[in-house]
Amino acid sequence: MKTRTWTPPTAYDLGRTLGVLARGPGDPAYRVDPDGSVWRASRTPEGPGTLHVTDRDGRIHAEAWGPGADRLLETLPALLGAGDDPGAFTPRHRLVHEAHRRHQGLRLARTGLVLESLIPSVLEQKVTADEAYRAWRLLLQQHGEPAPGPAPRMRVMPSPQGWAAIPSWDWHRAGVDGKRSATIVRAARAAARLEEAAAMDDVQASRRLQAVPGIGPWTAAETLQRSNGSPDAVTVGDLHLPKIIGYALTGFRGADDAAMLELLAPYEGQRHRACRLILLTGRTPPRRAPRFSVNDVRAL
Repeated sequence: MKTRTWTPPTAYDLGRTLGVLARGPGDPAYRVDPDGSVWRASRTPEGPGTLHVTDRDGRIHAEAWGPGADRLLETLPALLGAGDDPGAFTPRHRLVHEAHRRHQGLRLARTGLVLESLIPSVLEQKVTADEAYRAWRLLLQQHGEPAPGPAPRMRVMPSPQGWAAIPSWDWHRAGVDGKRSATIVRAARAAARLEEAAAMDDVQASRRLQAVPGIGPWTAAETLQRSNGSPDAVTVGDLHLPKIIGYALTGFRGADDAAMLELLAPYEGQRHRACRLILLTGRTPPRRAPRFSVNDVRAL
């Protein structure tokens, strides 16, 4: 085991900052203990590693295990949002101002690991969150490997070679259709080039990710929000987000991407942060239509 301590310069919220990295309840690569400490199992360039992060009276204490331990501790401040600048954000709406005041400890996490965020984002394409989370759990349980260290039942995601070698029937059992599985296999085969996007600006990084067929603006933004800690990578093409942003800021229930981007224009450069804060208010339009139906590909 190796350790490191990092002290945030201002108010800090560990749970809110890292919570966006969890892929649903029961994520084999992410766990929160009753004391609020966070466990993450990651595949770094040096190999698998497990990170345990605890807030001890304003000081963040981290423990790491496995071949990837040094990398996880080296990049700990970036993961915790040390490179994020919330001071660059100016609220321009009453609701956003209140959310910003309430969540002063929120930082945008930066993992520096592209594939780790890209693959679950591909799994979330055009399906319900529950379907995507289930697929992620099953694939890691079957094709991942035990996380190093003392974290029981946690799993590290497969290597790029491991993702590319998953047989078609296991994708099918996990409920992943051929289009999404093919996209993941293509991304795994281009992993080295895609990981370079972690050091690029948003425009270059998004272009690099979208060079892989099956990865569009939605998936690229969802990835860069986590891998690069991008404050401006706003998610377009989402079924719910435009309606939530539109309703929260104007009371209008039917906003589309164009309307959402117009509302977020005053936050240019910080649009993702604005969306995070708005989502934290919990202000969503009343449901008037049936829930999105589950299309279980395993039954086909």
